[in-house]
Amino acid sequence: MRTFKTRDRRKYFLGMNPGADIYTLLIQKRDEILSLAHRRGARNVRVFGSVARNEAREDSDIDLLIDLDPDRSLLDVGGLAMDLSLLLGRSVDVVTEAGLRERIRSRVLQEARPL
Repeated sequence: MRTFKTRDRRKYFLGMNPGADIYTLLIQKRDEILSLAHRRGARNVRVFGSVARNEAREDSDIDLLIDLDPDRSLLDVGGLAMDLSLLLGRSVDVVTEAGLRERIRSRVLQEARPL
């Protein structure tokens, strides 16, 4: 899987993209995002969807893929989505690998980028 250092992430995601400020926001809030995720039992936070594909618009939501600790539930996933929406000021969708629909699973896993 391809990973990006912070400097490289900015270069990759800030090219001619009107929604690039979304990824800048993710970089700026990275530590807070990971802290909230940890409190909810989430790890291996990855960005997918339009932000990861460099196709985000100013009104795009943020799609995150996580691994969830076995002792956690969907309530934690929903709570994390709400926490992150409040932190980032926009809609955030959070999904686990197990929660991915089969028809989109391979695409999501291929395009997902570590936060």
